[in-house]
Amino acid sequence: MGDQLFKNSVEMTLKVIGGKWKLVILCHLMDGVKRFGELKRGMPDITQKMLTQQLRELEDDGIIHREVFVQVPPKVEYSLTKYGQTMEEVLNVMADWGKNHQERIN
Repeated sequence: MGDQLFKNSVEMTLKVIGGKWKLVILCHLMDGVKRFGELKRGMPDITQKMLTQQLRELEDDGIIHREVFVQVPPKVEYSLTKYGQTMEEVLNVMADWGKNHQERIN
């Protein structure tokens, strides 16, 4: 696991999903389609600017889909792409590790 390909692959993964908020956004979208306001309410500590930035980056990387409905007031929905759905296994492994770690430190 210490070879350069492994290290480069981990680094690439972190470039796409790294940071404080992207994984949390993905967890919310695993439950299904969400509007911006729903995501914001689910993450009260994130600023609107940061949420917008993180959503744009995930969209640019092909992880989420942004659908704009032409109506008044405007409606935008976010969902995981088929490619984004492949993150479910990663999130499950991370959740299991976090649960085990929490039990270990208690």
